[in-house]
Amino acid sequence: MKDQISAKAPTAEFIDVDMQGASAIIRLNRPDLRNAMNDQMRQELIAAFEWADRTPDVRAVILTGAGKGFCSGGDIGGMRERLDASQGDVAFNGWKRQKQTHRGVAVIHGCTKPVIAAVNGAAFGLGLDMAMACDFIVAVDGAKLSMSFLKRGLVSDGGGMYFLPRRVGLARAKELILSGRVVLADEALSLGLVDRVTSADDLIDTCTTWAEELTQGSPAAVALTKAILDKTFESSDEEVFALGRQAQAICYTTKEHRASVEAFLNKADGKA
Repeated sequence: MKDQISAKAPTAEFIDVDMQGASAIIRLNRPDLRNAMNDQMRQELIAAFEWADRTPDVRAVILTGAGKGFCSGGDIGGMRERLDASQGDVAFNGWKRQKQTHRGVAVIHGCTKPVIAAVNGAAFGLGLDMAMACDFIVAVDGAKLSMSFLKRGLVSDGGGMYFLPRRVGLARAKELILSGRVVLADEALSLGLVDRVTSADDLIDTCTTWAEELTQGSPAAVALTKAILDKTFESSDEEVFALGRQAQAICYTTKEHRASVEAFLNKADGKA
């Protein structure tokens, strides 16, 4: 049963937002086009994630798609615009669109709360890039995933060349991107491309239950941990240590830490 949202989610045409427990369910909602991403949908997705990130009652975010697919990638309308534009405008128009694409991916990846992609069907191209921008991926049995960019004469433009090697290793990432082949959910699980596989009926409940397990700590500790771990591969040990020191100093000041220590001390003193 959906809970009341304490702070009103932004109104949108192509994005639906509701709550299940303390998880915000952000749903791509263009099922007739397999949730292909256009400019308006991208802006609405950014607004939804920014709302979820600043709303205290939201402890985790689940990104999914309406209908039978997660996201088929970029909208074909954008491809038509590219072909119809004059040659002198193609590069600049593409640059501007790429900035918005990367902003959309960054707001998912940079969310201070755990984000789970609930891949309810096909995730191709940009759709798979967006799923990988999440912290975790749960896919339905039989879901199809593909880094399909090269089949359109393009490179992965939604962060896939950053996220995919971190999930499956460099050589496997090259193979999946250069072949553009379709990977079914079971193989994706064995490769580490997705983290769990479940049935379509259980998908959202599986994600919300996992989200509850991931958000037992204080919001500050969760957010700081995520931020540091996301820099681990690019940072030296000393840089990670320094970030950890700063984060721990912040955690010392939180009400959750104080309450936990007081409860422990009271128990040790026989007061509880």
